[in-house]
Amino acid sequence: MTALRSALFNVLFFGATAAVCILGLPVLLLPQNAVLRLSELWTSTTIKLLAITCGLTYEVRGRDRLPPYPVIFAVKHQSAWETLAMQVILRRPVYVVKKELMAIPLFGWYLRGTGQIPIDRRGGAGEIRMMVLRTKAALAGGRPILIFPEGTRAAPGATGTYNPGIAALYKQIGVAVVPVALNSGLYWGRRAFHKRPGTIVVEILPPIPPGLAPRAFLAELESRIEGATRKLEVEGSAGGGFRGDPGR
Repeated sequence: MTALRSALFNVLFFGATAAVCILGLPVLLLPQNAVLRLSELWTSTTIKLLAITCGLTYEVRGRDRLPPYPVIFAVKHQSAWETLAMQVILRRPVYVVKKELMAIPLFGWYLRGTGQIPIDRRGGAGEIRMMVLRTKAALAGGRPILIFPEGTRAAPGATGTYNPGIAALYKQIGVAVVPVALNSGLYWGRRAFHKRPGTIVVEILPPIPPGLAPRAFLAELESRIEGATRKLEVEGSAGGGFRGDPGR
């Protein structure tokens, strides 16, 4: 049944995404607000589609910790799910994304149209400086920043390398960083076809105020995210979530 539901979701998701990307092309000629509205419609519909076809829902804990002003969110990355859902949970976040995504036909055009920040992780100090400038501009425009500090998806129980880019943003911009833990990989694993029914838990953790040394900040960020994520994984597994790496 899980395979059938996952196949149904994939057919509907890819079909709807292709239709939106093609039929929505004229929207790219409009102001950014119109492109953002189209993106929000697509993501909210996808999250509802997951619930209907796969029985996969979500819960957000710690909403009261969401600051009323734009900050940087550092989000645990286990699945494609959070790349979609965080657009629904947060208010028009600007993602820091891999530069090569911008080159994907149609999809990359929408990334540019919604103001996402590309970065070449092999670009060195110059790329970091450009990321800082674009982040400052987005925050000044009232939009929060979302970055996956590990850079790529990590399986449940695993910890990726926390990249120095987030520490550079923290040091040079001087705003709070809000860690976010989750257990999405238990239900929709990396490179996995199956989407298992259940409730993904997203936990907004207390913000890390500015002022720490970069190395101390990075250690604190990793400790908070990984500690909370392990607890959510244990909770999800006890409740019937998949045990182990569903991407294998």
